[in-house]
Amino acid sequence: MCGVSPVERSSGSGQYRRLNRGGDRQANAALHRIVQTRLRVDPRTQDYYERRSKEGETRREIVRSLKRYAAREVFHLVRPVRP
Repeated sequence: MCGVSPVERSSGSGQYRRLNRGGDRQANAALHRIVQTRLRVDPRTQDYYERRSKEGETRREIVRSLKRYAAREVFHLVRPVRP
């Protein structure tokens, strides 16, 4: 819903994923701010970034994954609790 789901794209020999351009752009912008802040101050996120970059992932791919993680966390915080 936030536009952070991966969309497959290919350019001949390579298979890539990009962010979904649909969805709620304001929510996507908020997730982007969350991820950028976490990259600056959260040690767990910094460790995750370092590990993924050593695996050969690009910054864009890592941020896309972090946005999905953040979206899951936010969803669990805002969904109504059933009795």
